Amino acid sequence: MQPTAPQPGNHPEARPAVAPVTGETPVPRPARAADFTSPYTQRGPHSHFRRDVRSRTRLFGVLPTSLTLPPIGFLRTRQQVKFQAGHQPSAAKEARNTLELLPHCGYEDALRDLAGFERVWLLWWFHRNEGWRPLVLPPRGPIQRRGVFATRSPHRPNPLGLTPVPLLGIEGRTLVLGPCDLVDGTPVFDIKPYVPSFDAFPDSRAGWIDEVDAAMREPPKFSVSITPAADAQVTWLRAHWSIDFIPRLTELLARDPSPHRTRRIRRRGPHRAEIGCGAWLAEFTVEGTVVSVLSLKPAYPLTFLTREGYQDIPDRDAQVAFLAEWPGQLAADDVRCESWP
Repeated sequence: MQPTAPQPGNHPEARPAVAPVTGETPVPRPARAADFTSPYTQRGPHSHFRRDVRSRTRLFGVLPTSLTLPPIGFLRTRQQVKFQAGHQPSAAKEARNTLELLPHCGYEDALRDLAGFERVWLLWWFHRNEGWRPLVLPPRGPIQRRGVFATRSPHRPNPLGLTPVPLLGIEGRTLVLGPCDLVDGTPVFDIKPYVPSFDAFPDSRAGWIDEVDAAMREPPKFSVSITPAADAQVTWLRAHWSIDFIPRLTELLARDPSPHRTRRIRRRGPHRAEIGCGAWLAEFTVEGTVVSVLSLKPAYPLTFLTREGYQDIPDRDAQVAFLAEWPGQLAADDVRCESWP
């Protein structure tokens, strides 16, 4: 089995052992054979996801010991990490993604008559997640834990995702899709047409999310500035690698730059903090209502970027080149924060 790239800040050597449910510790899922493979790995085109079921009912008798779902295809997108996918992306955003269905399965006929629909539902698997949590910390809104079934969190007992996406066209057994919140290689189990008269209930209450949406409609409380040192790095990434996460970074920091686990914001000393931006980190300070981005740096250490078997790390080549251009951590001026939010 090929090694998989670690997530930023979650290297295998530093990963804690699974323990009973306390606080933020993930709950281990039941034993399963989740032999995830895809046509984009070296392990072959066949994938199966099995969930063990240990329950009996008087009505149905003994249930099967496992449920097996073979994916019908895999999503192809430039979004390599969750940060790039964003949160419930707007249909107004320009994006082109594709869903490539597996060959020799008769899916060309299964797509007949789907072209007339403007949107489709995708049922998919959070293939990068392990374990689940009964209480989760949503990225939006105040720092408050919610029951996982009242959220869209990926940390679920059965990590199934359901997303409506614009259908732009069908080319053979490939669906051309608009904006979506899936990352590259996501296994898809099913496609269903989006029917507005059945699937849309715009007047329905949305619980705690209604309060968050109302707060999001208010103007941002903070302004974000990019220092000259950070701007040089931003320009270099755009020019040499077509990497630009500043709009998303600005959106998050303008709303609330305070430490937050899910938004990957943490303190880095008494007057500084950093935010994770996929495969990158941005160091910043806060003074009053002004957030100043001081510098950027890779989220992975050089030892992981150059380790054999870790070639699939997102933006790996760009991070190596960045460290060659800026070999050490930039020593930006220490700007004292009079009030930390």
